[in-house]
Amino acid sequence: AITEALLKERDKQAKWNGIPLLLQKLYENSHPNSDFSQCQSILKEISPLLSMEAMAFVTEERKSAQESTFPNTYTFDLFGGVDVSDVVTCCSCLFLFSFVQTEGVTKRLAERNDFVLFLFTLMTNKKTFLQTATLIEDILGVKKEMIQLEDIPSLSSLVSSFDQQQLANFCRILAVTISELDTGSDDKHTLLAKNAQQKKNLGPSRAEINQATLLNIPGFIERLCKLATRKVSETAGASSFLQELEEWYTWLDNALVIDALMRVADEETEQSSTESSDESGLANTSTRNQLPQSMKIMHEIMYKLEVLYVLCVLLMGRQRNQVHKMIAEFRLIPGLNNLFDKLIWRKHSASALVLHGHNQNCDCSPDITLKIQFLRLLQSFSDHHENKYLLLNSQELNELSAISLKANIPEVEAVVNTDRNLVCDGKRGLLTRLLQVMKKEPAESSFRFWQARAVESFLRGATSYADQMFLLKRGLLEHILYCIVDSECKSRDVLQSYFDLLGELMKFNIDAFKRFNKYINTDEKFQIFLNQINSSLVDSNMLVRCITLSLDRFESQSDIKVAEVLSECRLLSYMSQMSMRMSFLFRLINIIHVQTLTQENVSCLNTSLVILMLARRKDKLPFYLRTLQEMEYTKKYPGFILNNFHSLLRFWQQHYLNKDKDSTCLENSSCISFSYWKETVSILLSPDRTSPCAIVSYIDEAYMDIDREFTEE
Repeated sequence: AITEALLKERDKQAKWNGIPLLLQKLYENSHPNSDFSQCQSILKEISPLLSMEAMAFVTEERKSAQESTFPNTYTFDLFGGVDVSDVVTCCSCLFLFSFVQTEGVTKRLAERNDFVLFLFTLMTNKKTFLQTATLIEDILGVKKEMIQLEDIPSLSSLVSSFDQQQLANFCRILAVTISELDTGSDDKHTLLAKNAQQKKNLGPSRAEINQATLLNIPGFIERLCKLATRKVSETAGASSFLQELEEWYTWLDNALVIDALMRVADEETEQSSTESSDESGLANTSTRNQLPQSMKIMHEIMYKLEVLYVLCVLLMGRQRNQVHKMIAEFRLIPGLNNLFDKLIWRKHSASALVLHGHNQNCDCSPDITLKIQFLRLLQSFSDHHENKYLLLNSQELNELSAISLKANIPEVEAVVNTDRNLVCDGKRGLLTRLLQVMKKEPAESSFRFWQARAVESFLRGATSYADQMFLLKRGLLEHILYCIVDSECKSRDVLQSYFDLLGELMKFNIDAFKRFNKYINTDEKFQIFLNQINSSLVDSNMLVRCITLSLDRFESQSDIKVAEVLSECRLLSYMSQMSMRMSFLFRLINIIHVQTLTQENVSCLNTSLVILMLARRKDKLPFYLRTLQEMEYTKKYPGFILNNFHSLLRFWQQHYLNKDKDSTCLENSSCISFSYWKETVSILLSPDRTSPCAIVSYIDEAYMDIDREFTEE
């Protein structure tokens, strides 16, 4: 051990500001039987030395930390400051220190699993809760291996000890523990890579185990639903002005946010001074004692962001049905419906809080992020689940029943079974409110993609004529066509979401095709529409699939109304041409390869299969294969398309015949039984070169290349 005299002497020369001596004293007083008040007084001396550097680091926008820039922090680390940080009251000091991260301090802390779990026990201390939470979040952000929530001592009692504000903050930490770790660059997101990873991971992932752990905490989901749906007025008096300011500082991770908060406070004070003297006095008192209303709204938005994210992840997890049942019971959807106008889709006020260097319409603003998170939640909630009808109110459910009755078709069972006590109340349900704002959205809005995805998820699953008509009556088809054709949307993501939505809206629905033809009423408009489809088949292939399937069904019907639309509709006439279907088929196969298949473009393979399954039903499969062979020769690429298609179908078998794979999505989207999908693929892959339905029969021996092993190169 270094003597105190030597430390003092060296301290003067090296300008260590007494930090080594203070750390030595801290170490001596940090044993279980020591006087912790001594630790506190020592920390009070160390803290200012580090906090000045932490503030400098934050306000300089986290420029790369150098030893020379932050000498006190470097000295703190050099003399083992991190190693004596297990002391309870040291947490606030560590919080300031974690900002600086000299020599990867946070990474070193993350390696100590016992220390990370110990930090959770400190969250019972109200005074250091925020600092502890932020430190845990920082550490988990760099930790290589995800922690297991079940290892946290007395997790259930810890969570039950939190008030609602603390629970919202805790959701920031939970978000890290229940989300699957990113697998890296885009090429790692190929289906080949995912399938290989799934073979390695035999059991549930840590994220899935953590999700199950959360669901086992009594009352956890109920409290999240209350947090997500409480009104801003219900939060009044929860904490003092200074406490909330401290929380803001922590939440936004930027010292400059105080300026923004005070600027809004000044604006509201000035605004109140224009009122009568009696009102003005009350308003000023209110501003002094608590956060102004606009800040309270923003505060609540920040909470809801974290809570909705956690609920969204749980809705997409293995326990999806259990989560669905709980959030329906705790009336999450009606609660969000009541908040829609005043909070979720509120109009921006002049004093809406924005961060430095940003504006109100910036994708980073809390207002925008809340809207996107809300839309993602709706998408997860509706997707292939009968609880989607909770997005309507009672009158709207009655309307669905009336549509079915008028069309002389059976009511959807899920509509009949929907518990009317759990649906939205008020004049409009959430789905209708969403349609209203969707139609008013500016052309360049970043919300268009998410809005379309949320509405499309309501239509996914077994095609429901009543659901389609409900949306068609509200002008959705015309709105989508306006965006695709009249505004000539350029965003690939938005276009894809519109094409997918249009496909679900029009599938098998003759009224939708009639409306389409009424809107796309000139050759010029139709050509713009076709140009948009052809500009990227990866984006539009689901619509191509819908038109192909619908045409096939309409052609088999002997209804006068259907025959009339078939003869008049530009879109159906276009797709009825064999040359057009072959052109789509050729291009769909040509734009994908086994090594580049992803969750996004595998639909191109399934669309090409749909075209061939419909051909097989009419005994035209050999004709289609022969035409593909002729097209190869015309393009001077003999064997290129058919070899590729053979490989794609072999992969299809590996991917979709996996025992864990859910095939209902393929059945629902096509109304073709999965057994027919399997049979068709098997026939196409037959090794018998004399079979008229086998791909190998149409590849010359010289160009045969069908037995390659699948690798990720």
